[in-house]
Amino acid sequence: MEFTQALSIATPELIVVIGAMVLLLAGAYGGDKARPAISLLSVLVLIAAAAVSATGPLGQAFLGAFVNDELAVFAKVAIYLSSAVAVLLGHGWMVRNNQARFEYPILILLAAAGMSMMASAGDLISLYVGIELQSLALYVLAAFNRDDAKGSEAGLKYFVLGALSSGLLLYGASLVYGFAGSMRFEDIAVAAAGSQGTSLIFGLVFLLCGLAFKVSAAPFHMWTPDVYEGAPTPAVAFFAAAPKLAAMVLIARTLGSGFEIIADQWRQVVLALAVLSFVVGAFGGLMQKNIKRLLAYSSIANMGYALLAIAAGTTVGVKAMLVFMVLYMIDVTGFFAAMMALSRNGRPIERIDDLAGLKADRPGTALVITFLSLSVLGMPPFSGFWAKVYVFGAAIQGGLWIFAALGLAASVVAAFYYLRLIKLIWFDPSPGLTDPGPRDAQWVAYAAAIFSFPLVLFALGWLDGFAGTAARALGLG
Repeated sequence: MEFTQALSIATPELIVVIGAMVLLLAGAYGGDKARPAISLLSVLVLIAAAAVSATGPLGQAFLGAFVNDELAVFAKVAIYLSSAVAVLLGHGWMVRNNQARFEYPILILLAAAGMSMMASAGDLISLYVGIELQSLALYVLAAFNRDDAKGSEAGLKYFVLGALSSGLLLYGASLVYGFAGSMRFEDIAVAAAGSQGTSLIFGLVFLLCGLAFKVSAAPFHMWTPDVYEGAPTPAVAFFAAAPKLAAMVLIARTLGSGFEIIADQWRQVVLALAVLSFVVGAFGGLMQKNIKRLLAYSSIANMGYALLAIAAGTTVGVKAMLVFMVLYMIDVTGFFAAMMALSRNGRPIERIDDLAGLKADRPGTALVITFLSLSVLGMPPFSGFWAKVYVFGAAIQGGLWIFAALGLAASVVAAFYYLRLIKLIWFDPSPGLTDPGPRDAQWVAYAAAIFSFPLVLFALGWLDGFAGTAARALGLG
């Protein structure tokens, strides 16, 4: 009976994993001829997993190693839907750029299974298994274009530095286990409340360093610009969205479930990561000439804002992080989709200068990029503004007003490179006509821009309610 209940709780993961295995066999027998069907079926598998996750039972399974609470459900639905959009975006772009292979949607499915495991991790073993399952799929996606030197370099850098972060993570987990005598977060929380509280900090610091790599938080961000530049654009759109949410939820769960009692000590580490991230992200992006590298530094800065919300150590802080991450995911996915919807002379648009004069021949896409740029920089009343209101509000409520002020200052600095994009699009002369890209990328970009304003005004209350319910699952103050 217990095994049956455990399987019912883990049904979304089973759907994704079994779907990936079946589609892998179909691809092995059908080859690239089966690719369109595999892409469509992958999207359906992810939508089915999201629906089952939203309506399935809550509880713990496998002796507490797997936790399916409201926080996990919130994260899984967002992860599965974001992964489905990534499959959709990759389908048309890969065909257009002669990189289409049936493995792409299957790798997305395997990464989604790992991210789902991360969201439901109840102990250190499931935490590590989820991270590695996700990471191995992402390493392959980064080097998906085997004939491209930059792509191969991106995959190799991601793999080598990822192995280093996994070593840090495992060392930290072993120290935590040695001091606490258990892998489960619930038992670690008991140990943290006792005489081992101070000793656990040693392991937790290494654990946080490994997790910081997964969200590209400074100073563990060194892989991000190179991987973003070298990897295929739809893969980068995926990297920038769902994996970041999964890792942030995992950080919040690890700190909230296992180490809440010593929050005053780990808060210093998280704040250091947050401040370094939004400073490096803001100033590092100023000198970039490649759009993907620019968005990499933007991602580093935005992960700093999300970590600032987690550092508050409260339910309000976790809710702010969830709202911020969902709104950021929509914006950044739309931004990459807009890039995929454009090309010049058959070459994908990647340099910032390629956007010059875009208003002349692609006014709709020019408006989309303008909306999304204003949103990510935090201009009211776009969705990015409300995301930062949540984060800075949670930080101030948690007594971190100095760090909120630093984050706001970094946000003002980062506004320069988004305003530069807008200036190029609307006021500079065009170097030539752009070619229309895949229709699916265009529709995703338009949908994201419309959500950033005005739809966000109607969706914000709904998102606030779900995020608040999810955040309360951790039982923080």
